[in-house]
Amino acid sequence: MFARPLIDSLEFARNGRTLSGEIAVGDLPRLVELLTSSEGSIRYAVRGMQVDGKSFLLLDLSGICHLRCQRCLDDLTYPVDITSRLQLLEGEDLMQDDASDEIDGIEASQELDVIGLVEDELLLSLPFAPRHDEGVCELASKGSGQADDRFGILAQLKHK
Repeated sequence: MFARPLIDSLEFARNGRTLSGEIAVGDLPRLVELLTSSEGSIRYAVRGMQVDGKSFLLLDLSGICHLRCQRCLDDLTYPVDITSRLQLLEGEDLMQDDASDEIDGIEASQELDVIGLVEDELLLSLPFAPRHDEGVCELASKGSGQADDRFGILAQLKHK
């Protein structure tokens, strides 16, 4: 195992610091549970910044995940290219219901686990029901015809 980078998120943002690296997909246990393969890696870059007195983390992720297509149940190569702007919130700001959905907020932390943040953002970005593009799944087109035949036979039996 490796040492997980921890940052003081507010200090990181105030000083405009940057942290980047690469992590093996296999080292992200919650993500691996949803994949067909733990091969590959995810490149990440975290940049702190302040805008109008508010602290933000900019998170860029890129790489490949292998999901299971919900049509054919085969491997689906899913390219990861994520840019997230996260506002650091603390105290009463956490309790406020901000009507703006433009910016996501996370709780500021003196020991923010960067790899945990990367995994969270990856999990949030995955499609609910991943599927190949239309016409790519051979099994889906073959299987749907078989299902139609079976239902047709059942319908005939019902009317006898």
